[in-house]
Amino acid sequence: MLDFLKDNIWVIIIVLNYALAISAASTILLKNINPTKTLSYILVLVVFPFLGLIVYYFFGQEYRKNKIFNRKNVLNEKIVQKLGKDFELSESQLHKLDDFLDEKIKLVNLLNNNKNTPVTLHNELQIIKNAKDKFELLFEDLKHAKHHIHLEYYILKDDNIGTELIDILCDKASEGIKVRLSFDDVGSKISSKTKRRMTKSGVEFYAFMPVLFPSFTGKMNYRNHRKIAIIDGKVGYVGGINVSDNYVNYKNGDSYWRDTHLRIVGEALKPLQVHFLLTWDFVSNSSCKISSELFPDVAVDSINAVQIAASGPDTDWANIMEAIFVAINTAEDYVYVTTPYFIPNDEIITSLQIAAKSGLDVRLLIPKTSDSWTAKHATNSYLERLLEAQVKVYRYTKGFIHAKTMVVDDLFSTIGTANLDYRSFNINFEINALIYNKKTSIELKNIFLEDLNDSEELTLETWQQRTKFSKLKESYCRLWSPLL
Repeated sequence: MLDFLKDNIWVIIIVLNYALAISAASTILLKNINPTKTLSYILVLVVFPFLGLIVYYFFGQEYRKNKIFNRKNVLNEKIVQKLGKDFELSESQLHKLDDFLDEKIKLVNLLNNNKNTPVTLHNELQIIKNAKDKFELLFEDLKHAKHHIHLEYYILKDDNIGTELIDILCDKASEGIKVRLSFDDVGSKISSKTKRRMTKSGVEFYAFMPVLFPSFTGKMNYRNHRKIAIIDGKVGYVGGINVSDNYVNYKNGDSYWRDTHLRIVGEALKPLQVHFLLTWDFVSNSSCKISSELFPDVAVDSINAVQIAASGPDTDWANIMEAIFVAINTAEDYVYVTTPYFIPNDEIITSLQIAAKSGLDVRLLIPKTSDSWTAKHATNSYLERLLEAQVKVYRYTKGFIHAKTMVVDDLFSTIGTANLDYRSFNINFEINALIYNKKTSIELKNIFLEDLNDSEELTLETWQQRTKFSKLKESYCRLWSPLL
């Protein structure tokens, strides 16, 4: 028997490969996806043994259908279920929103169909430009915590700024404040010494989907890309800024880092809290006691409509991508987008092209220098199509722009963690604040215009003159865009 296996090992492997390939092809056929996509995957599976299976594993699976979260423990809690009813808008409230938002009401209706994304009205909002200001505000809020601190970060490092944060968390936990911390195991780097210190102080912490070798795992898996901070259920933060010295622009730093974050006080904290608890339920593998203290009523008189939109393999729909798509398609004057990585799907790039060709002022701001060689060239592969459609493309030259924002028509804006790329739309766990407010939208627009002063505008004529070698690098990197 062993001799037979030895003599026929390659035949056996090839037979096994095609047995798996046939199974994969059958799965693809039953999905009834785009015919061109279907034929492409089947062709790769048949023509390229082994490689075809790898390509299908990373590229061909429908991530959203293969849910890896068990969300029942939190969502079945009576307190959480009641929140949806609490935020149901009356007909008069909807009418007021309809009058203000006009076509943008489609966005509210789109996400209202998701029970975890109610529109909240009473909120105070503060746009934060860059990490230095964010951490000054966050640290002050953390020091005043009375009941609980909930943090969820993609990148958390125990460097200078990270150690300062962890010092506060340990102090508050020692005072008896409930401190819960979730960090992504691939993005974060925390020493064993720091972990022992947090444990001794009473900080509860868990890594999101731990891996054996984080340094070698890269991005080829589901990652929690969210950045959430909640203090006492009354103050919250969401946006692009992680906990790392790279973001803080210390004087001895290598490069300038431009980012945007949002501080929220008010009703929007309740759905943000729900999304934190969903993650905590998953990472801790235990039911978290849901009490009313986690969802306090906060007296806010100002009206600033906000929806907290989360997306990832745990959601039924690509909520953030769909919201961006509808916002672009309902724009009447302008669309201004800032993103560090622009590797969009066909829906987003087509909507931007149509908006620009229809006479709207469509502008895209991306970094000239990226922190990822492959992502930079993959992004560049899309720019010619945009320029041909009269989209204005700018590249930030002062440093690396990491902000993930969009503003439309002085009425709608969004600040969050989602890039305009395949991973954010389909693979990573992301969260954005969708804001329906003129004051905030105009402020974000002005920040966008200020950033253009530190940027260069691309022209179609100049861009078409780049070398063939550059175009070859772009095409190569674009092939791997779902993994970037």
